[in-house]
Amino acid sequence: MTPRPSPPPDAPFTLLVRGATAVITADGPEGADAGATLGALPAEAVGIRAGRVTWIGPESALPHGAVTRGTELLDAEGGLIVPGFVDAHSHLVYAGDRSEEFALRSLDVDAVGITRAGGGILSTVLATRAADEDTLVRLALPRLERLLAHGVTTLEVKSGYGLTAEDELKLLRVIRRLGTLQPITLVPTFLWLHALPQEWREDRAGYLQLGLRTLETVAEEGLAEFADAFVEQGAFTRDEARRFLTEAKRLGLQPRLHVDQLSAGQGAELAAELGALSADHLECVSEAGIAALARAGVTAVLVPVATLVLRRPGYAPGKALREAGVPVALASNVNPGSAPTENLSLTLGLACLLNGLTPDEALLGVTRWGARALGKSELGRLWRGGPADLLVLGCREVAHLAAHLGIRHARAVVKGGRIVHREMDAARCP
Repeated sequence: MTPRPSPPPDAPFTLLVRGATAVITADGPEGADAGATLGALPAEAVGIRAGRVTWIGPESALPHGAVTRGTELLDAEGGLIVPGFVDAHSHLVYAGDRSEEFALRSLDVDAVGITRAGGGILSTVLATRAADEDTLVRLALPRLERLLAHGVTTLEVKSGYGLTAEDELKLLRVIRRLGTLQPITLVPTFLWLHALPQEWREDRAGYLQLGLRTLETVAEEGLAEFADAFVEQGAFTRDEARRFLTEAKRLGLQPRLHVDQLSAGQGAELAAELGALSADHLECVSEAGIAALARAGVTAVLVPVATLVLRRPGYAPGKALREAGVPVALASNVNPGSAPTENLSLTLGLACLLNGLTPDEALLGVTRWGARALGKSELGRLWRGGPADLLVLGCREVAHLAAHLGIRHARAVVKGGRIVHREMDAARCP
């Protein structure tokens, strides 16, 4: 792509990121191939003022007066400048530890056996209910630090480990607090239909009704942007999710769904029917489900780390989704059971090896399409006037970012125009 210098800034830059092999804007045409959508511009610099991008262009064409003694300089040293990563699916806030489940899986113990041994989602629910807000904040902050080190600047965070009205509201308030204590922008989701608590086993309808009442409080207090539901055998039915998410939508919370993870349950079709922003997991999605997502413009969110940890026989068909015209986002799915890691870089590599994506498509999955999955089109790309959320990577090629598995590539993280993280040990191309 031919470099297109931005018009001169209105005032000197507060920060200039320079010395890059290329700037990956992720701002190319949406219907183009992944390389064109990534929009790589060679030998570029990015000028920032007041938290916004005011210049993308060749260093040789910097406007006179744009750089002054007050301009902070960040040298990319030949690496890539890319948009800040948007992680569109996480269960960040919880208490307790489920490492024993990992050990049991290594011994080929199945999900039923793990539950009998006291594991599973409900074990995290018990630990989370017992923790107060301060404890949950203290436990979550180091996880956020590790996500930031991997380049995450925006993170979706679900509730779902309380499963009482009081505890779900507690989790959403913790998410709100965490958003004020560190640089990553947190996007809250109310996940009432995650697992059916033991005390409601004989009254599913009553549990759903309590969730509908709690939805009203969540909406009134502005505690969440989205509502979510896990549609699966042993979790919740399509009818239950439809009723809950239809009411959520009426109250102003956009629907999202965990679907077709363990079985083909027409969850993708439900996401399309409800106009959900995203359908997540999709390991068992059908051809009809893929077609429905494409027609409805629903973004797929794939979480390959969970597929790996759960030792599932098949991965979500990322290639088939993309070929059908479905935008494919990627996410860490941080949680204590199926994705006990904050390593989003691992997700990128696994998506290429196991979901059938190319490195270019994987990078779009944690930038432009990750932002789309959250309904935040201003994020996940670099454009003049847009938010100055970006990364300086040590690598010079997108393929290296995916191929060098599970490594911190972010040498610097810029959020809202400020350098919020530096990593001296980040991987660099030789």
